[in-house]
Amino acid sequence: MAHPAPTVTAQPPAPAPRRTAFAEGLDKARAAATTEPGRLRVIGAILALLVIAFGAVTAWQTSDRAAAADDVLHKSQPLSTAAADIYRALADANTAASSGFLAGGQETPEARQRYEQDIDEAAAKLVTAANNADPGSSSTGYITKLNKLLPEYKGLVERARTYNRQGFPVGGAYLRYANEKMQVEMLPAAEDLYQNENQRLEDDYADATPYPWAAIALGVLALAGLAYAQHRNYRRTNRVLNHGLVAATAAATVVLLWLVVGHSVARAGLNDSYDHGVRSLTVLHDARIASLKARGNENLTLVSRGAETVKVTADGEEVTLDKYDHEFATDMNTLGKGLAEAAKLADDQSGEKPVASAESNMAEWKKRHTAARAQDDNGNYEQALALVIGGKDATGACFDNVDDNLADALAHEQTEFKQAAGDGLDAMAGLPIGAAALAVLGAAGAVLGIGRRLSEYR
Repeated sequence: MAHPAPTVTAQPPAPAPRRTAFAEGLDKARAAATTEPGRLRVIGAILALLVIAFGAVTAWQTSDRAAAADDVLHKSQPLSTAAADIYRALADANTAASSGFLAGGQETPEARQRYEQDIDEAAAKLVTAANNADPGSSSTGYITKLNKLLPEYKGLVERARTYNRQGFPVGGAYLRYANEKMQVEMLPAAEDLYQNENQRLEDDYADATPYPWAAIALGVLALAGLAYAQHRNYRRTNRVLNHGLVAATAAATVVLLWLVVGHSVARAGLNDSYDHGVRSLTVLHDARIASLKARGNENLTLVSRGAETVKVTADGEEVTLDKYDHEFATDMNTLGKGLAEAAKLADDQSGEKPVASAESNMAEWKKRHTAARAQDDNGNYEQALALVIGGKDATGACFDNVDDNLADALAHEQTEFKQAAGDGLDAMAGLPIGAAALAVLGAAGAVLGIGRRLSEYR
């Protein structure tokens, strides 16, 4: 008996895997993009994003550069000058203290007043620097150190003055100790503070002057996209203009031109403020510091009277020189080089005249100093003293003239810096807000222009 064949039960097909909403949406978008309305929507979205991105990046980059330019004009450069003033006030106070010491019991009220004014100025500038320094920065450390050392220095000077009036030789030792504290601890800290503020100024210039290439590239890309959309529209409709796209193109063009021209003008102004302002100011500050050091060492040569010496090699032989007179020569050499460099950087008569006068006064200072040293070496201390701290024929008058001329040159260069840096900052005024506003208008124009074409399919 034949057995029936086994019955094979057909298995139902496996259900298709459930698709995610994202995948379904992606398929719908892909299908829609194959139609002309879909393509127009994609083009409109891309154009709007490009124009908005162009405006946003423009606003961001120009805001950063404008903030850096504002810091150059109102923060870092004034703080650099304040740091130089701290150094100048401390060095001049040290010079005034040694001049008063040399005068002995006949210290003039003018010398005393100059010393007190320098100390007060240094203290006031330290407060200003402390208020503007970044917390925890090295500048804060230098300011703290100077605030601690300043009263210590004042105490040593007062002791030196008291003993000197009483005729005790120990007064000279106290003054040399005060000078050592100033030269070894205080002035190096002030110079480090000055260098730090100069570096901050350099950093602000580096942030303010580079071209905003990202914004420029996005602007070119946005204009290229708008041009493509209009050309595509013309080929499909034979219509020359689409008002919305034309408005978007005009807005993007204005922003791009404003960006390039405005930043170029700002960059030129800032570079001019650096080349004809900051560089000259730095050289003049350094020259003024050298003159102050030279005057202090000149006075201390008479205070020390050979108590401190230094060995140097000259013509292959080691010779012993008075320490302070040797440092005076070094400082005057630095002053001469600084004045020569300042003369090269001066770009008008108002800048050249005080520098030339300072060079002439420096030459006369050297002559009088040589005469004073000759008198002191011959044992004529009183004559040497008169040639250093006497009236209008003394070296002190030459130093004062050099200092006054350098102050005039600094004031002139400071004015030039402010004018050029101000022009650079003004060139970027309104650009961040204007770019953002025009970008929004441009994006709206692109959307409206594409929307006008879409309405034709409804």
